[in-house]
Amino acid sequence: MNLVEKKILVGVSGSIAAYKSAVLVRLLVKSGAEVRVLMTHAATEFITPLTLATLSKNPVLSTYASDDGIGQWNNHVELGLWADAFIIAPATAHTLARCANGLCDDLLTAVYLSARCPVFFAPAMDLDMYRHGSTLHNIQRLRSYGNILIEAEYGELASGLVGEGRLAEPEILLEALQRHFNHRPVVAGKRVLITAGPTQEAMDPVRYISNHSSGKMGYAIARTFAQAGADVTLVSGPVGLDAPDAAVRLVKVRSARQMLEASQEYFAASDLVVFAAAVADYAPSEVAEQKIKKHEGTFELNLTKTPDIALMLGRQKRAHQLLVGFALETENEQENARRKLESKNLDFIVLNSLNDPGAGFAYDTNKITVIDREGLIRHFELKKKEEVAQDILDIITEKWSEA
Repeated sequence: MNLVEKKILVGVSGSIAAYKSAVLVRLLVKSGAEVRVLMTHAATEFITPLTLATLSKNPVLSTYASDDGIGQWNNHVELGLWADAFIIAPATAHTLARCANGLCDDLLTAVYLSARCPVFFAPAMDLDMYRHGSTLHNIQRLRSYGNILIEAEYGELASGLVGEGRLAEPEILLEALQRHFNHRPVVAGKRVLITAGPTQEAMDPVRYISNHSSGKMGYAIARTFAQAGADVTLVSGPVGLDAPDAAVRLVKVRSARQMLEASQEYFAASDLVVFAAAVADYAPSEVAEQKIKKHEGTFELNLTKTPDIALMLGRQKRAHQLLVGFALETENEQENARRKLESKNLDFIVLNSLNDPGAGFAYDTNKITVIDREGLIRHFELKKKEEVAQDILDIITEKWSEA
């Protein structure tokens, strides 16, 4: 994941929304980041330093010197140089004003003025405070200094009013940091089409033919490319997953025919197409209008082939496009993958095997081999699917950089 070993400072100021900082810290640590927390005095009245110290696995700092009688100095300059990113969440109107005007009356603001890393502000306050001219002026000034604002959200506020001013949810804050570290200039603005998940081919109003695909791999690829700056469209079969990223255009379909039609709509304008969906190979020749009743003995079902989406779109491929396919095999793996790469006019084929423990459907991990048109073979170890998506991003970035 792209926050592994990143050094993140989390600043917490005095707002009822400070409780969300605990979730943010947990998510950052879970993503592999090293986290240190700074709190204003007012923030400690809303959430205890012990909570954030336990979650971050580091002492929480709020004063220039420790209060243990030893007189240890919390060096604001060292903290500012240590961090790869500094996110202040929640950022109250008071904290925004102090930072915008260079007021340096506590450790958090001193570290802000010393920081050489990107600084993110996530405001939280009541709607009239958020709309006030002085707050808007302070936000504009902070942006002019190169800081990054994570907009407050619309919703019910602590006052009981409804409007803008809610601190963005911790998952959104995490995505903002991931997008920053994952951003790649060569990927920015590229149009990427990804298919994911299974398809369901109806037998009757109740039953269907499908497979065990969870969609996790395709969704991880969509998230990774979106955070790198690409314009991502994800055509997804039925899965039990949340949208991968707020920036991803999610098109939900059910059948192979619907997936083909949705993919055709975006294909011509795409720079990269990743066929990560597990499309059902066959569908019932006829769909019963009523539920098929159970009979004694055997039951026969006539099947017909579904559209081969990668094959059909591969025939329409343009010179500037890159096409990536997936091959899940159980035997003659590389031979079958190469045949698929050639027959469907792909640039890369991502091979995984059901013979590898931890790879394939439903797992959070995958083990892949990537083969390109020139015959280059890249082998990768078993990894989390988010890390596999990063490997695929690296390969495509390298290809685009060469071009």
